[in-house]
Amino acid sequence: MIAAIIVPIVAVVVIIIIILIAGVSIYNGIVTLRNRIDNAWSQIDVQLRKRYDLIPNLVETVKGYAAHERETLEKVIQARTMGMDAKTVGDQSRAENMITSTLKSLFAVAEQYPNLKADQHFMKLMEELNGIESNIAYARQFYNDSVLQYNTRIQTFPGNIFAGWYKFTTREYFEIAEPEARGPVKVQF
Repeated sequence: MIAAIIVPIVAVVVIIIIILIAGVSIYNGIVTLRNRIDNAWSQIDVQLRKRYDLIPNLVETVKGYAAHERETLEKVIQARTMGMDAKTVGDQSRAENMITSTLKSLFAVAEQYPNLKADQHFMKLMEELNGIESNIAYARQFYNDSVLQYNTRIQTFPGNIFAGWYKFTTREYFEIAEPEARGPVKVQF
């Protein structure tokens, strides 16, 4: 008689413990993915700050050779400011698209000045920019991969249950919106 009562109680307790362990595991997995996204965004931010720090030097170098290209230089600085002031992933994406576009214009200006293209300081800045662009592309890919894992986890069963309970929301991808900006920044001398 006692065994008939204890067995169902033990079975219920075991089931509750299994559910609790699974719940904690799912919750911790979602938190880990969320933190990975935050870290990935921080890595993008580091690379973008390097780019923002490089842009004024690049503009000043070009300005010395192409002073009458004021509008192009102002657009580059305006795009840099927009990027530095961005608060959300969407704002940052739009700013980065603008920076890529204005840098292409700056490179087009540089093409018109053979002395500028031969300037060692300008060449060093361009090499540094190429390295930063590669790092940004890698960091963006890692960020978007992390967002994909996180969003998948909170949108599929049973993660979606915990995501609803704990108010986990989907994250935005860091995308390039302009079709012409989808290629790499081309620097030719």
